[in-house]
Amino acid sequence: MSLLEQIDKDRLPLHVAVIMDGNGRWAKEKGKLRVFGHQNGVVAVRDTVEGAVELGIKYLTLYAFSTENWNRPKLEVMALMELLVSTISKETKTLMDNGVKLNAIGNLNSLPEKCHKQLKEAMEKTSANTNCTLTLALSYSSRWEITEASRKIAEKVRDGELRSEDITEEVVSAHLSTAGMPDPELMIRTSGEHRISNYLLWQIAYAELYFTPKLWPDFRRQDLFEAVIDYQKRERRFGMTSEQLN
Repeated sequence: MSLLEQIDKDRLPLHVAVIMDGNGRWAKEKGKLRVFGHQNGVVAVRDTVEGAVELGIKYLTLYAFSTENWNRPKLEVMALMELLVSTISKETKTLMDNGVKLNAIGNLNSLPEKCHKQLKEAMEKTSANTNCTLTLALSYSSRWEITEASRKIAEKVRDGELRSEDITEEVVSAHLSTAGMPDPELMIRTSGEHRISNYLLWQIAYAELYFTPKLWPDFRRQDLFEAVIDYQKRERRFGMTSEQLN
């Protein structure tokens, strides 16, 4: 039986989040510059997105560039930004062919103007697609996001638009970058690291975590299928007992 046949399509995670890790190490193992790993990581993104569409996963969020990544060597950051621009341009047709809507979260105003422009154009072009929403987390960190949400809520309280006693979890969620999206039910991290790395900390409160030693450039849809199979074997209790669920 194939991996795809082992998956119960009625019990899919609605939203899968991925920390794409290991591009640099993959390149180093091959005696190449780190940017070579990032270039090959694009192939993994394409196959994973197409695999998500094939499965019927409605939301896929990829950690593409963190706020902390700006501290990397300047040449690597510049190469990453150029790669991002060229990839968005090249992959827009693939997104259209697969009915994928492109979205982005993070401090997008910190991106280079050319990069931001290409991103907005691709988002507008794919806005009517409904098979899957692909969200790129760019210049993103969860602490930044929660801080921004807190500031917006505080301003509303100051301006009399909101009472402090009316601040609920739902209100906080509505002020996050992911407002309107379901929380991830499955979070995948590649490269053998077992960290969350400041990624969707509020949103993954009840997500199932899946760690694989595979470096991101080697990740393919079959690896996504394996993660979903593992997810479907778990009992999600949300603080309740097994007996309460049955």
